[in-house]
Amino acid sequence: MTSPGGKIPYLPERIGGLGAIAHNLSWSWSRDARALFRALDQPLWQLTRHNPIDTLRRVDPARLAECAEDPEFLKRYDRVLEQLSQESHRTGTWFATTHPDLQDRPIAYFCAEFGLHNSVPIYSGGLGVLAGDHCKASSDLGLPLVGVGLFYMRGYFDQHLRLDGWQEAVDETFDVARTPLDRVPGPGGEPFLTTVRTSGRPVHVGAWRMMVGRVPVYLLDTDYPQNDPADRELCQRLYGGSDELRLRQEWILGVGGVRVLRSLGVMPGVWHANEGHAAFMLLERVREMVVQGRSWSDAVLEVRRTSVFTTHTPVPAGHDAFALPQVEQCIESLLEDLGEHREAVLALGQSPSRDHGLFHMPVLAIRLSASVNGVSRMHGDVSRRLWKDLWPGRAPDQVPIRHVTNGVHLATWMSHHIYDLLTRHLGPEWPNWIDEPGFWHNVYTLDDAALWEVHFDLKIVLLRAIRELARRRWVEHWKTESQHLVGAGTLLDERALTIGFARRFATYKRASLVFRDVERLRRLLVNPWRPVHLVFAGKAHPADEPGKQVLQQVYEFSRDPRFEGRVAFIEDYEMHLAHRLVQGVDLWLNLPRVPLEASGTSGMKAALNGVPHLSTLDGWWHEGYEGKNGWAIPTAKEGEDPDAADAEHLYHLLEEQVVPLFYTRDARGIPTGWVERMKHALRVGGERFTARRMVQQYATQYYVPSARGEGVADDPPTN
Repeated sequence: MTSPGGKIPYLPERIGGLGAIAHNLSWSWSRDARALFRALDQPLWQLTRHNPIDTLRRVDPARLAECAEDPEFLKRYDRVLEQLSQESHRTGTWFATTHPDLQDRPIAYFCAEFGLHNSVPIYSGGLGVLAGDHCKASSDLGLPLVGVGLFYMRGYFDQHLRLDGWQEAVDETFDVARTPLDRVPGPGGEPFLTTVRTSGRPVHVGAWRMMVGRVPVYLLDTDYPQNDPADRELCQRLYGGSDELRLRQEWILGVGGVRVLRSLGVMPGVWHANEGHAAFMLLERVREMVVQGRSWSDAVLEVRRTSVFTTHTPVPAGHDAFALPQVEQCIESLLEDLGEHREAVLALGQSPSRDHGLFHMPVLAIRLSASVNGVSRMHGDVSRRLWKDLWPGRAPDQVPIRHVTNGVHLATWMSHHIYDLLTRHLGPEWPNWIDEPGFWHNVYTLDDAALWEVHFDLKIVLLRAIRELARRRWVEHWKTESQHLVGAGTLLDERALTIGFARRFATYKRASLVFRDVERLRRLLVNPWRPVHLVFAGKAHPADEPGKQVLQQVYEFSRDPRFEGRVAFIEDYEMHLAHRLVQGVDLWLNLPRVPLEASGTSGMKAALNGVPHLSTLDGWWHEGYEGKNGWAIPTAKEGEDPDAADAEHLYHLLEEQVVPLFYTRDARGIPTGWVERMKHALRVGGERFTARRMVQQYATQYYVPSARGEGVADDPPTN
């Protein structure tokens, strides 16, 4: 028996359903499914970096035949297959129970990237991983969500560092045959589903589908022989190329996405634009209605009533804006269809107070969405101030922009070790109780020794993974360059306090702030009785030269003999490595310059593994810090140099609180005070910062009112 799409050459009939299981990404957060594939061939499962399709393609047929007759394996297999079958319907889910009348009103969720698993590398970082967690939680809760994005055959990029630490970007082209992506056939056997005109010529647009539990995600593709060679490359690379290329990608995402859904018979009741990249989706829907005979004002009102826009960026420079002539050329077909409304269309994307001559994608999205939100309480405040000029005469607190604080998918990011500990302590049904008030306070009753043992095991797993990555890099690239091996973390010791810092290398995230006083830091790190390790990972955007310079600085410090191998930089950060880091470090560090971090989610992922957080009071930490779940760097006073002030507070916290607490042990060798912080981190993370809570909030506050025709905001900023 072969798998769907013929990607897996052979499976015995008794276990033929393994192909279907592997083709639905629900396996990535199903403990039973992952255990099933691991049981096939554990070394191969590790070698494929937990890719079930690749595992099934490479496993010994004799082993498959053996499993097909193994009662224990078959018992597991039947259970996982039944779980997959249950995901084909939404009966009994939270959304079906609470809103049974809205099952046939899908939510179209548009995003430029989706980070679901490292085997589908079409994400760059936080935005994509958040979108992936949004889809996973929607599946768990039974929301009728449909994802729409772009298919990047060359992904984002692989990160290679030169000997001098300068980042080089290498194409990440991956083999579709090793992914759960399946091409969606077009009508009449055509390979594409719809056509979008742009820049004077038609572009044929097809789609690939991947199932995320109950949620289908459609990834648009333009690589067809019928298209102009330049258009075939439109969707090849994430966030690469010129402004013109990015503009045309966003046009394909928005307009092509709407038309692909129409061609598939999907009729959403709610449309969610996740960041301004997707804003053309809103404009296309206005065009549809006007062409069908609706008035301009009625069309705008109807689109606003059913639309949600989430902004993730707290500074104007971070939002997409394109020159008006570029936009006019790109969207000329829409302007022709709307005729007399040409100027009104162009006005929708123009700001009344800044950057005249540019078309702002978030401005377009705000003007065509009744529901607008930031991604943390603080980011909501920042967004109201940032966009208050769209509501002239209003005070910032009267601007109708709210917030839904980001969250992370518990089953994806919580380690097996922590999950099993909770199961032993609370019983196997504990995941069914996590919505109950006060449930997460049960973690305070966990045995200190048991929690510390589990964490220490996770730390050993992390350090082994770091050493193995270093070995592979040495064999493949570094050869005789020993300093690379030191900088890659080969000298890290599991007994030392290990601090993790992993995110995109942008200057405002201040990865190098901890090195502001090198001598003071050196004394902290190389203390023979209380050593400290720093582990860094992350990529800079290929066009971000200052970000690459910061990365280079950090990398140079990782090779600096003054630190004696206690600073490490782990190359080519992606989701597989992210899991290891957030689960295995002792402390998570975040140092954004306030108020430039909209939310961030890496610290939330660490918290679900009992890892405390140390950060400036920005993003989610501004509302997440409770005093005992980590440490906070107070916001610099007016007139102070924020970098100098924040660095001083950081050193003080490390010297006077963090390091002493970690190394204060009881007679059993357990840092009981530290473990107490771990419990508080786990409780706060599970109680307040999961994707389940986040999606429930989106559903209750935005999706349901919009689907029922109640999503009309006051004073629409359409002028």
